[in-house]
Amino acid sequence: MKSRISSIIAGIGVASLLSFSVAAGTLDDVKKRGVVRCVVTTGLAGFAYPDKTGVWKGFDVDFCRATAAAVLGDANKIKAVTSTGKTRFTKLNAGEGDVLWRNTTITFSRDNGVPLRFHGVNYYDGQGFIVKKKLGVKSAKELNGASICIQTGTTTELNLADYFKTNGMKYEAVPIETNDEARQNYVAGRCDAYTTDASGLAATRSTLTDPKNHLILPEIISKEPLGPATRHGDDQWSDIVTWVLNATITAEELGVTSKNVDKMKNSKNLEIRRLLGVDELTGLKKLGLSKDWAYNIIKSVGNYGEIFERNVGVKTPLALKRGLNQLWNKGGLQYSPPFR
Repeated sequence: MKSRISSIIAGIGVASLLSFSVAAGTLDDVKKRGVVRCVVTTGLAGFAYPDKTGVWKGFDVDFCRATAAAVLGDANKIKAVTSTGKTRFTKLNAGEGDVLWRNTTITFSRDNGVPLRFHGVNYYDGQGFIVKKKLGVKSAKELNGASICIQTGTTTELNLADYFKTNGMKYEAVPIETNDEARQNYVAGRCDAYTTDASGLAATRSTLTDPKNHLILPEIISKEPLGPATRHGDDQWSDIVTWVLNATITAEELGVTSKNVDKMKNSKNLEIRRLLGVDELTGLKKLGLSKDWAYNIIKSVGNYGEIFERNVGVKTPLALKRGLNQLWNKGGLQYSPPFR
């Protein structure tokens, strides 16, 4: 009996060790491979999409590029691993990707049940609805009996059910897998409305041939804090992803941009000097990054504000205002712990 217990304990120990060795060491794997593999959407205007030459671009892709800049010193050393709402977590946890940068809502069940490790919010969003103006609907509360396109495997399914039940309404769900499929069904009239994150609705509308004939309804029915995620079990890699996001936010707060970052190395501001690797940043060695990791991010990708405005801001087809994604000292929620 004693030997059997010892065998079981030994087996558990070996399994735990193997599990740790698989999960840990992502940084070493990335460096050996020479590429950061980012799990992204199958295509969403402004956020993650391939251009005419096949190069992936967008808000989420730029954060993938920022990760590569920090880890490999080259923002172009990335690989986009496309995924649907159903497959994104499976692909990440199966090791097909190193990090998920894909308009994904942080929830309790995903953090603990999937499980995932989340690393802050890179986009504060909320769920909304889009309809054709000719439908004559001005409010989501006028959608009783409507058919609604909705992506499966997302929080929007549950939010939609809750909203209609709370308001004593009924709807017909038209399940779809990808944003492109949703757009096609919506345009073809197979559903009266399409519901997803408001940013996704703006992205979808920007790709329509007649965007002015479509209305995003005023109601926001949920909180959708979107952020990056990694697998459990690799604290070093988790910390790297966390501080990649923080570096872009801090850079904007301190006025460091892709255009002035070289000049800013001569700043007398101590936090700027620590951020850019001029002065020592305590704990950096444990991350396994070079002292110019954050400089590389800002030089090649820019700060948070630059990333936002370039991809989804008011001068882009999406025409999104900063809103909650403005810095904390300008009325928004974007806030980074200090670099010290």
